Amino acid sequence: TKSNVTLKVYDILGKEIATLLNNEEVEQGEHNISFDATNLRSGIYFYKIAVERNGVSFYKETKKLVLVK
Repeated sequence: TKSNVTLKVYDILGKEIATLLNNEEVEQGEHNISFDATNLRSGIYFYKIAVERNGVSFYKETKKLVLVK
């Protein structure tokens, strides 16, 4: 089953830092996404994933990401 997936990274103030997937069609299952944080400082960030199937919101979640350099 395919779904449209959006995956974004935000800083602690809620500013969007990166868009890793932008409403891209993805097959169901486990996936790995590379994220280049070279230009970011150590600290707390958040990533938000949103999944839609057939135009209907299927899953949304925001999680904390701790970057240590």
